[in-house]
This record gives sequence, structure tokens and C-alpha cells, in this order.
Amino acid sequence: MKVLVIGGGGREHALAWKLTQSPRVQQVYVAPGNGGTQRGAGLVNVPITEVAALRDWALQEKIALTVVGPEQPLAAGVVDDFRKHGLRIFGPSRAAAQLESSKAFSKAFMQRHGIPTAAYDTFTDAAAARAYVDRLGAPIVVKADGLAAGKGVVVAQTVAEAHAAIDDMLGGNQLGVAHNEGGARVVIEEFLHGEEASFIVLCDGKNVLPLATSQDHKRLLDGDAGPNTGGMGAYSPAPVVTPDIHARVMREIIGPTVRGMEQDGVPFTGFLYAGLMIDAQGHPRTLEFNTRMGDPETQPILMRLKSDLLEVLLAATAGKLDAVQLQWDRRVALGVVMAAHGYPQAPRKGDLITDLPAAQDDAMVFHAGTVQDGDQLKTAGGRVLCVTVLADSVKQAQVRAYDVARQIHFDGAQYRRDIGHRAVV
Repeated sequence: MKVLVIGGGGREHALAWKLTQSPRVQQVYVAPGNGGTQRGAGLVNVPITEVAALRDWALQEKIALTVVGPEQPLAAGVVDDFRKHGLRIFGPSRAAAQLESSKAFSKAFMQRHGIPTAAYDTFTDAAAARAYVDRLGAPIVVKADGLAAGKGVVVAQTVAEAHAAIDDMLGGNQLGVAHNEGGARVVIEEFLHGEEASFIVLCDGKNVLPLATSQDHKRLLDGDAGPNTGGMGAYSPAPVVTPDIHARVMREIIGPTVRGMEQDGVPFTGFLYAGLMIDAQGHPRTLEFNTRMGDPETQPILMRLKSDLLEVLLAATAGKLDAVQLQWDRRVALGVVMAAHGYPQAPRKGDLITDLPAAQDDAMVFHAGTVQDGDQLKTAGGRVLCVTVLADSVKQAQVRAYDVARQIHFDGAQYRRDIGHRAVV
């Protein structure tokens, strides 16, 4: 069976790596892939990113299943296009992907269906947005409405910082946020206190299958300091998601979301990611939805998954997730992102990467921003690698991951030294 994974980051490397382990898989293609997928056993890169060209290639190659990794192809309607041509693909339709591609759509949906989230308002006029911030004060959260690769959110600690974010998003349009027809738009919402967690499930339109819980680290520097990033590391499971909180999230957030999308005539299929804020009393609220797996959460989650991912996704695309039970490694998985010099503002590309260790059962180095240049591997993006390990405890996983990370070299490499710190007892 031939399988296609769309995307070129660390999440896609992990998905492709896991799919190669299925005995029914003949070949896994990754479009466009990266340096790691180019080197990986059983993996082949396909240098195509345009939807129609990729669909034609998939038809020609008789691809049995396609899995979509990143948000941009989903927002561009790749799932609709593939399905229209009879290709089996796992992911949400363009309309359903608005849960991520439009913050305004997502917030209005949550309000309409009674899903717990932060109070908010939406603005296209900078002066009105600034006046709203002046009235509410700081801290406050300013979000670009459209896709911004995980970086279109500013948690402003001061009113001045919020004003600057508004001017940037509505004036400079630096993040390319004008995904709605009326131009750029921002969502401003109350700041929620608590601990964040990532709650990812598979959906087949009706049935829901939760994946292992995880927690990522968004800030660049140790102690959750520095600028927001796409994610500097993650671990699974997340102790903050207790069995009681897990049940509550399924009952109050995930269930109403899947039923609400179906009621609205937009059934949700694919990975649904709820970014949660859990307060001191154990009340979960939704910070945002993503309509794909998280990066870097995917890497530790898939390291722990013992089930055959191909069989799970085939069941999902057949509407039979209710017949699937997932098997998990009891150990902790922890991933440390190694980022390029200058990340996140201006990541440098072209640095030589050396001393990569061989893959092991309990330690994988997943590639994200890498490219194979002849016989050399070089940096090609902000988040370069994700060193992901399995161990019996968070502390042991930290020791193992940082032992591996210290072996790897590229100029200007930066990574946090405290991934998993909230779970260390």
C-alpha cells in the first residue's frame, strides 16, 4: 500500500516514520519532505506543493491513503479536492478547517455551541481595537485572525504592548493575516490563568478517539521567558490532565465541538487539537483549536503509540473509529526542539549539521527545518530538529534527551534546557 504524507516539518517526519512501521505499507511518500525524510528508510520525498499537481500525482501513483500534516493545505482545500477525485485522505474539509484558519470563526462557533473559552471581541479597525484594550487593561491576548504558523498570538503584558500588536497585525500585516475577504482582522480576548495542555483527538465525522495527552513549551527561553514560538519542546503524558479533567474535556469541549460541527453542516474529520488552559480548580477552557496534530507534540505522542497508525487512519477514513482502541507505551516521551540561530525573528539557514546519532528504539531525531545538500545536511528553517526519547520518568527522559542533543552540532543552535519542568516531581 502506498501512503502520502503532505508537509515538510517535524510533525510530518514523525507521521511518515510511524507509518513505515505498518506491515501493509509498501512506500511512504512525503510532499515536499525535508532532509530527514530524504534519508529515512522507506521514505521518498516528492517535490510538489501545489494542490492540483499533488492530486494528479497521487492519482497516477495510486496512493491508497493521504495524511495532511500542516494547516496551509487544509485551508487551501486539499481534502475537498482529493475526495472529489476519489482519493482517500485524512483531514478536515476547507470549511471545517476554519476552526483553525479563522480565529473569528472559531470563537463565534464556541460561543454559539456553549464551549468554554475566553471572553473576546473581533476587530478590523485599529482604533476600536485599541479602545477595547484600554477599557479591559492588561494582560490581554491579541490574535491574528488567519494562519500565522503558530506565531500569530501576542500575550501582551501591558496596554502599550497590546497596542503595538494591534498596529502590527492591522497595519503592517506582518503575519499575512488577511485570510478573510474584508482584509486583516484581529481577535482580542481575556487573559486566562492556569496551566496549558494539548488535547488531540482523531475524528471521523461522528466518532472521536483521543490520543495521549501532551504539553508543549511555546516560549523560546527557559522558565517560559522570551518570545512566543511554534513550540520549543513537548512531552507526553501531561500530568495536569488528570482522569477527571480528561473526562471533562471530552464532555464539555470535544463532544460539543464534533456535534456542533455536524449540526452546522460541516462534519469534522481529521485531527482535532484543542489547546487548553486548565485553572487551579481544574476547569478547562479552550484557548484555540487546530485542525491538525501539533508540532512538536506529534513527535512524543507517536513515540508512545504502539498501535499500527495505518490501521487507525484507515478506520478513521471509513467512519469506524468507534471500533478502534489505541495501545500506548507506558513510558514518558519527551522532545527537545533544536532551533536555528536567530529563531523566531530571523532564523538563519544554511548551517552545516553534523554528528547526528543513529536512530534507536528509545531515541529518534525528527527533522523539521533541514535540507540535504549533496552529501551534507544543512539547516533550512527555524525549528531544525526535535530530539525525542522514551524513558521511565520525565526526569530520566530529560537526561536522555539532553545527552542526545549535546552530541548534535550546527552553528548557532539554540534549545531550552528545561523541557518537561512542570512535570518533574
